[in-house]
Amino acid sequence: MLDTANYTPRLRTQYVESIKAALKEEFGYKNDMMIPKLDKIVLNIGCGAEAVRDSKKAKAAVEDLTKISGQQAVATKAKKSIAGFRVREEMPLGAKVTLRGDRMYEFLDRLITIAMPRIRDFRGVKPSFDGRGNFAMGLKEHIVFPEIDFDKVDEVWGMDIIIATTAKTDAEAKSLLKLFNMPFTS
Repeated sequence: MLDTANYTPRLRTQYVESIKAALKEEFGYKNDMMIPKLDKIVLNIGCGAEAVRDSKKAKAAVEDLTKISGQQAVATKAKKSIAGFRVREEMPLGAKVTLRGDRMYEFLDRLITIAMPRIRDFRGVKPSFDGRGNFAMGLKEHIVFPEIDFDKVDEVWGMDIIIATTAKTDAEAKSLLKLFNMPFTS
């Protein structure tokens, strides 16, 4: 049984003990509050046309995302009706979850050390930043996470992962994620 009262995620400890000092030295921050840190991680699964045909698909996506993140996921719903796609307003079309604190560090650790090495033909992730220090990436299959039982999956979905940081520039955010051992291609 995990003692959550005295437990600190491995990456949070690594950030406090070594990453903060390395970033302070690299960018010459005068104040510790200027050092970039992880803010949140947002996970999203969109079911698309499958959810329109079968409403159970969106529920399955919520369950899978809950298993992956360790936190209850929320169903995403259509904002307006689109007759051409047979979508009605408020129809569930996917799932999302926002991770902060210890769960965020635990998920990032599992993503980098367990899930990414299980991706077929994996050569690293392309640096995809938004100009404000936030990183976005996509997975083609959500089954790379060990929490998902491959035999019980009826549909394989793609997954969006957005890592929001407090960094002001993309260079600072990339350096922060590199120190967390994010396998960038260049």
